[in-house]
Amino acid sequence: MVDLIVKGGFVYDPLNGVDGERMDISISGSKVVEDLRERDAKVVDASGMTVMPGGVDVHSHIAGSKINIGRLLRPEDHRKDVVPRTRVTRGGVGYSCPSTFVAGYRYAQMGYTSVMEAAMPPLGARHVHEELNDTPIFDKAAFTLFGNNHFVLKYVKEGDMGRLKAFIAWLLRATRGYAVKIVNPGGVENWKWGRNVGGLDDLVYNFEVSPRQIITSLARANEELGLPHTIHLHCNNLGIPGNYETTIDTMDAVKGVKPKDGRETNIHVVHVQFNALDGDSWMNVRSGASKIAKYVNANPHVTLDLGQAIFTDTTTMTGDGPWQFRLWNITGNKWVNSDVEMEAGAGVVPYTFKMNNPANVIQWAIGLELALHIYDPWRVYMTTDHPNGGPFTWYPTVISWLMSRKARTDIMLEMNKAVMRRTTLANVYREYTFGEIATVTRAATAKALGLEEKGHLGPGADGDVSVYAIDPTTWRPSMYRDIEKAFAKAAYTIKGGDIVVKNGEIAAAPQGKTYWVDAKVPEKADAEMMKDVEAEFRNYYTVSLNNYPVEDAYLPAQQVLSVDGRRGW
Repeated sequence: MVDLIVKGGFVYDPLNGVDGERMDISISGSKVVEDLRERDAKVVDASGMTVMPGGVDVHSHIAGSKINIGRLLRPEDHRKDVVPRTRVTRGGVGYSCPSTFVAGYRYAQMGYTSVMEAAMPPLGARHVHEELNDTPIFDKAAFTLFGNNHFVLKYVKEGDMGRLKAFIAWLLRATRGYAVKIVNPGGVENWKWGRNVGGLDDLVYNFEVSPRQIITSLARANEELGLPHTIHLHCNNLGIPGNYETTIDTMDAVKGVKPKDGRETNIHVVHVQFNALDGDSWMNVRSGASKIAKYVNANPHVTLDLGQAIFTDTTTMTGDGPWQFRLWNITGNKWVNSDVEMEAGAGVVPYTFKMNNPANVIQWAIGLELALHIYDPWRVYMTTDHPNGGPFTWYPTVISWLMSRKARTDIMLEMNKAVMRRTTLANVYREYTFGEIATVTRAATAKALGLEEKGHLGPGADGDVSVYAIDPTTWRPSMYRDIEKAFAKAAYTIKGGDIVVKNGEIAAAPQGKTYWVDAKVPEKADAEMMKDVEAEFRNYYTVSLNNYPVEDAYLPAQQVLSVDGRRGW
């Protein structure tokens, strides 16, 4: 590995207060350093270009059972986007459900160097890690599903916070997971009996606990353990008109949970576009984004991501099994129901977002309204909930919509007029700056995840750098197509000091690291919890406890974040 200097670019590094300064970035031994002698290093000329830290995607679906089912379910998705083999890259297929290699290449071409798999069913953890290992270039982590887990529900019912915390620590270790993911808490457990929940205070069959109890208990346990990321929550009532009320109620439910030392937040709410609908039916559905934004602006304990809808054919997949059944009834498209066991549930349904569909144009507007109405870009992050709102390859277009009111207006003129009547977007004049884009795609996401070496370009940071062929001093919002072009194909993507993309093409395909969290708990608490787990495994599980945990062999390039959860006991 040679020393590297990215020279003379306009640097946007929000975590270090750098906003478009012309400066050099020096990398040695895979890390950013103070400076290097130019004669001793390879120089990347970034003159007249935009330089940012490598992108950090906080929420995507790239590995495991759901994306693999999507690949199997949709041969038509393969045929429309075949990727040939090159001297450097492997071949692959897939538009909304790209194969592992293709996902790695496409993220890197856009300047992304870290991506989070947002929903890992514990029983399928080995499969998730096998696919993550198969995905080149970027670093990654997987969020373990907890919200409908048998043991979580049991300990919440018993009010046993000690065993709940010990179980969270053990399951993260057993699955090599990074964060506590919650999907439609209680509703997915009820789905195993053909039912759902309608609100935070409905009860879960056989356990007699409510979604409110599940969410607040997991949030409290998460913060007392001191995990690097807050709970990562997919709310109840996804996709149902009027669900903005459930979303606000959910955020308010954890308001009293004390965050761990060093942060204000205790909850991250995901793909909120799907949970920000006002109205009481699809006939009168309208945007509730401004109401959610008002709550978020007034309450610093919340972060969220967009789940921006894209007008395209895609494949929806989620751990929210009952919602996927509802979507199948709405569309009549193909449907797979999966993962219905002790721990989770899921479904996969193809879907097309259309510009002549009133509901779809409202959904499209909601994502942008959230980003533009929430004042603080450190608390609202750009995602498409890949592939649910649309493939991640549309990120450059989303960036253009955020940065240019003209881009938004031009496309609104082509779509169903419900976008004008039932949303506020036509009256929003805010346009994101380059620094705000760097925040919502890099700095803020890395900070929210607790990845201290990511999302910035200060000394000690990972040598992950994106260089885009666009001059921020001459660009104007009317030139939004230039933004799309520049962010779609980075001039350079540098991963750990290695040039992996040059002029938009893959130049190298190293293996990235997989992050997971090892939370330490008192030995006595762990031993008591394990006795219970061993008994339940013998009675109910289809695998033995000895065969359950993921071995280190499945993570050949791992990065362990150790936290001391004993302080919260």
